[in-house]
Amino acid sequence: MILVGGEVLIDFIQVPQKEGLPIYQANPGGSPYNCAAALGLQGCEVAFMTPISTDSLGDLLHSRLVEANVTALGARVAHPTTLAVVSFSDGQPTYQFYREGTADRQITLDALSAATPANARAFQIGSLGLTSGADAEVWAAFYARLADRGLLMSLDPNIRASFISDRPGYLARLERLLNLSSVVKLSDEDLEWIADIPDASQQALIEQAEAMAKRAGLRLLVLTLGADGAVAFFAGQRLIVAPQPLAVMGDTVGAGDTFMATILAELDRREALSPAGLAALSPEQVKDALDTAAKAAGINCGRHGCNPPTLAELQAG
Repeated sequence: MILVGGEVLIDFIQVPQKEGLPIYQANPGGSPYNCAAALGLQGCEVAFMTPISTDSLGDLLHSRLVEANVTALGARVAHPTTLAVVSFSDGQPTYQFYREGTADRQITLDALSAATPANARAFQIGSLGLTSGADAEVWAAFYARLADRGLLMSLDPNIRASFISDRPGYLARLERLLNLSSVVKLSDEDLEWIADIPDASQQALIEQAEAMAKRAGLRLLVLTLGADGAVAFFAGQRLIVAPQPLAVMGDTVGAGDTFMATILAELDRREALSPAGLAALSPEQVKDALDTAAKAAGINCGRHGCNPPTLAELQAG
């Protein structure tokens, strides 16, 4: 089973205007939540560890997990659902978040540990859950505890810089998690912020990613480059992932989450959901898995909002 933890929220996503005023549609979201749903749609055995609100929006979030074949292991709690407002400029999203005292932040290390299934083989986390506050430290401690158990540890920082008030503290937490990870996905924007090199060239970012992979001893690091595809570092080799051609562009919401989920799903299909299993793969097998992840992200980008493909859609054609 693949475990996923981190934020869960409702995205109020901008849709075409009416009478000159922006209109927003409510959609279940949050990077880890999206990742869990994408894994479930691809037929993986997956569980979501984060508490979900008992309010009406929480009911929607919970039902959508069930529809995606995800087991919701987090408690239902009487705290409000986290909200995000997603607006667009030239197809690119910008985010505002409202998450003080919300349901997905009501976690303890004991509760997470008690809910962990004995058959867990991998754990995926990232984004707002690691940003700040007591919950961020709980997730970091839980990550370390599962790493000690020998699970495949997977990290997608998916950085929202506007919510990071303590940069040194966040970077220290991130470094601890990197050193425990087997699989890491970063966007070019993530790495620009981490390395503090705004407007860096693509080559400079690739060199930074390679240095990070070596420093942290990562088995697999993937750097996504937007419309230019991705580059990965595995077994001392650099793997180039071509972008997926799109017949129609919807938007990029959830594309990175779908990419991340598909990497894990592909490892699962190859029976490589362990540090040793990942290390036993050939670069050619990893490259094939990443190409499939790019295909899945491309399908998502051809739609609106986070709308990952099912396994049947992914395998079609």
